[in-house]
Amino acid sequence: MSTTNQDKVVVIMGASSGIGEATTKKLAEEGAKLVIAARREDRLKALVETLPNADIAYVVADVTNKDDVQAVINLAVEKYGRVDVLFNNAGIMPQSLLSDLNVEEWRQMLDINVMGVLNGIAAVLPIMQQQQSGHIVTTASEAGHVVFQQGAVYSGTKFAVRAIMETLRQEERKNNIRSTLISPGTVDTELHLTISDPERREWIENLQREVGLQTSDVADAVVYAIGTPPTVNVSEVLLVPAN
Repeated sequence: MSTTNQDKVVVIMGASSGIGEATTKKLAEEGAKLVIAARREDRLKALVETLPNADIAYVVADVTNKDDVQAVINLAVEKYGRVDVLFNNAGIMPQSLLSDLNVEEWRQMLDINVMGVLNGIAAVLPIMQQQQSGHIVTTASEAGHVVFQQGAVYSGTKFAVRAIMETLRQEERKNNIRSTLISPGTVDTELHLTISDPERREWIENLQREVGLQTSDVADAVVYAIGTPPTVNVSEVLLVPAN
């Protein structure tokens, strides 16, 4: 069955689990041409094997390495001749009090959650400018709208991504390049595993299980946003659990 996303060339970073995995599956069902990337090759390979009828390739990549990210985009161009959509989805969520001074965790969050997004934009933007079309989607968080104790740096990275994506929209609209920020509340993913404090990790895990959105809910938002007409820019989708 034909869909608005059929034959679109979509690159998904952070595709090995959670929102990225769910989005990969939904877009494969819609007939998109996919290049997926993450650090865990075994998970990527297993995901591809569950989609035998999909037009899909995978690449091992670390979003903090700009050469890795460029290689993913280059593969998409070599294989399909263009990139219609880049989904910046990789992220981590360590949480702690500022007074705990977990400086290394702060640096990791900045490298992955902010520089990872910028590396994606840097890799794909010249191609989309040349095409005079494209769509860049980035996973942010409800934490990019509100702050909470133990979440200072995590929220800070998501506030930063909101600023980056809105500026991208303003700068690139003349080139028919759209931008969408996907900002979910609590989602039932593996994100809690990046929290080093056992008590905080368990609390977040229980919250995800009890009131969290499903990864498919967020994937639906991505599919909707990139499926809108070229004259429409869904600037941000803010998703929160209904109960």
